[in-house]
Amino acid sequence: MDDAFLERWLEDVLSTPGLTALRDPGEAWRVLVEDALRAQGLVDAAAGPVVDVGSGGGSPGLPLALAVPNRSFTLLEAARRKCEFLERSTATLPNVDVIWGRAEDQPVERYGVALAKALAKPPTAAELCLPLVREGGVAILWVGASAEQASVARVAEMLAAELEEVRDGLLVVRKQGPTPTGFPRRSGMAKKRPLA
Repeated sequence: MDDAFLERWLEDVLSTPGLTALRDPGEAWRVLVEDALRAQGLVDAAAGPVVDVGSGGGSPGLPLALAVPNRSFTLLEAARRKCEFLERSTATLPNVDVIWGRAEDQPVERYGVALAKALAKPPTAAELCLPLVREGGVAILWVGASAEQASVARVAEMLAAELEEVRDGLLVVRKQGPTPTGFPRRSGMAKKRPLA
């Protein structure tokens, strides 16, 4: 993996207003790089292209794209200014695309893996990610110790998926069937009116 690339990217993240509240480079490395790479084994074990939903400054998608260069990664971000940052940051990475848009407006069942870190509360993140994932694929959610796993499991069931695994602060939700009619809901509805 290209540590020099990641160090330059982290410098840019820390010096660009609005991307992170972190200021210490060592803490930024731990939170934005090492924490992202905890999911590498799960990404390796899944098939198909990967989408980082609500990518922000690029974590977890960008570190994982460097760690798994044979896979296609999409960094999906709704804020135009953040997309411009991502486009500049990933211009030399052949396996990374940046899309400006919301999860609810993307084609369904296009990806094998959807990633969500700090996107929304875990049940809402599951609702935003699962329509993007094809049958057999997974959504990987970074969660805190107090994550409501039962709520995530209920949302997963509504979206033809199942909470499969909880590993070291990561929830793995596997898509079992096609996206049900009515999903994704209109833009903003997942956060305004959560399913669980």
